[in-house]
Amino acid sequence: MKLYDCQIAPSPRRVRIFLAEKGLTMEKIEVDLLGAENLKPEYLKINPRGLVPTLELDDGSRIDEVVAICRYIEALHPNPPLMGTDPKSAALIESRNRHMEIDGFDAAADAFRNSAPAFANRGTQGVPKPVPAIPALAERGMEGLNRFFAGLESWLGENEYIAGPSYTIADITGLIAVDFAGWVKMEIPAGNKNTKRWYDAVSSRPSAKA
Repeated sequence: MKLYDCQIAPSPRRVRIFLAEKGLTMEKIEVDLLGAENLKPEYLKINPRGLVPTLELDDGSRIDEVVAICRYIEALHPNPPLMGTDPKSAALIESRNRHMEIDGFDAAADAFRNSAPAFANRGTQGVPKPVPAIPALAERGMEGLNRFFAGLESWLGENEYIAGPSYTIADITGLIAVDFAGWVKMEIPAGNKNTKRWYDAVSSRPSAKA
């Protein structure tokens, strides 16, 4: 297997951390997002949506989307479990992971893509033609991040990790969302002690450097 990757991008980092937690390595092919390599015909043949990461299997078939890739890896390498061990835990982890994606990651993406000068004409990812940024979406993203941090603080006041007592894919997504928010200068609020405790723990794991 090989992973079409981009070291600076948040989404592929989620897969790299997942692999590191599993103790797995694989060939990685760097795709230059800033240089728009993902929008060129060569890469669009690999992933017509122009997105990373993409996992290419040994038989030449390909899987995109972070959670789909992680589900495939989890099925092949179930230990340590990162996506649940029974129907209830799997559903709870899925739910919290989606909260991290929608409330945190997507809000940060809106804020960043619609405010960063380098993306002034790349307001929608994976689209070859120019798509102007919309400043109002950046503002909405920042408001969404405020709600995200409030929800995160509440959940982490009840559990050691985002989806319960164990580290899961939800913590990977949460970590990436918090770090992505930093790209638009949104930090963990000073009074959010539960979040800071959790962040210190998950960001100090060796996998966080993947």
